[in-house]
Amino acid sequence: MKQQQRTIWAGYAAAAWALVFAGVSFYWGLGGTLGLATLGREIEQLALARDPTTVAIGGWGAGAAKVLAALVALALVQPWGRSIPFQVRRIAAWIVGLLLVVYGIANFVQHGLMAAGIIPIPASFGAEALPWHLLVWNPWWLAGGLLFVALAWYATGDLRPQDS
Repeated sequence: MKQQQRTIWAGYAAAAWALVFAGVSFYWGLGGTLGLATLGREIEQLALARDPTTVAIGGWGAGAAKVLAALVALALVQPWGRSIPFQVRRIAAWIVGLLLVVYGIANFVQHGLMAAGIIPIPASFGAEALPWHLLVWNPWWLAGGLLFVALAWYATGDLRPQDS
């Protein structure tokens, strides 16, 4: 696979990851409840009570941040992104990717220590949410981070249209 094809694949995959994740956040922001129990007891209770801060930050704010991340990815593979200097776009992708990777790994470590009984599971988190974080949420964060890191790694400059 050529460098340009890798960049395009990584860019669209990272954008899709972010938009799917944004959709989940917006669903919860609109009052959806499916999957809330996988986040932890306190977050679930606040979301079910429609706590304004939780809805604003956890639903709408998180969703908007994920849409912004998708735009960072698309800016490296879409012609409209050329209005932003290449290095700014690439550094933004590195920042997003590295933050997501660090967050995913840190959560794996913390939740792994909880699962091993080395550190206690906070009551606000709850033992029921732990397997969801270890098997779904932590890998999801890490996967997104790796997609953004791959995009930043592969991006070498503005993409030229493919020859037909």
